[in-house]
Amino acid sequence: MKPWQLIAPDLVLSEPIYAITPELMESCGLRGLILDVDNTLIGDDESEVSEEIRLWAKMMSPNYSIWLASNNFSDRRIQKVAESLNLPYRSRAAKPSRRVVRQVLEAMQLPPTQVAMVGDRLFTDTIVGNRLGLFTILVQPPCEEVALKPSISSIFKARSSFLRNWEIWIARKSGVKI
Repeated sequence: MKPWQLIAPDLVLSEPIYAITPELMESCGLRGLILDVDNTLIGDDESEVSEEIRLWAKMMSPNYSIWLASNNFSDRRIQKVAESLNLPYRSRAAKPSRRVVRQVLEAMQLPPTQVAMVGDRLFTDTIVGNRLGLFTILVQPPCEEVALKPSISSIFKARSSFLRNWEIWIARKSGVKI
């Protein structure tokens, strides 16, 4: 595997996570999902899950094994998100380190080829998924707007958007089709 292939997701969705449907899962041979939290399920500075994401999780969780794996250090915040979706979780995952994601995969009791790592970032979510042989899915953040009025919230969104766009630029310059 060439180094830049580590940042190449298997699937790039131009929509947020709720574009992952049972039909998509079936067509990709997937039985489980490991989900990033920040900018995949909720914004960096948010703690409430949208109704759309709640309905999506409620539809998917009876038929698929779903876990949350976040790099976020706020265990309380990630626990709140996980509880609102009724899903197991791990915070402080330190992705692209494999340790925590490997533990989640073991708890799921599914082969890596049947599990997708889903997130908004190439250099964390996609790399860890590819390193473990998971199917990798890059999704759009649920809310891309950056407020016109400067605030802490808009600064976090702008920083996250900049990093994400920079990663995609690097990937494209490396020959990855995104």
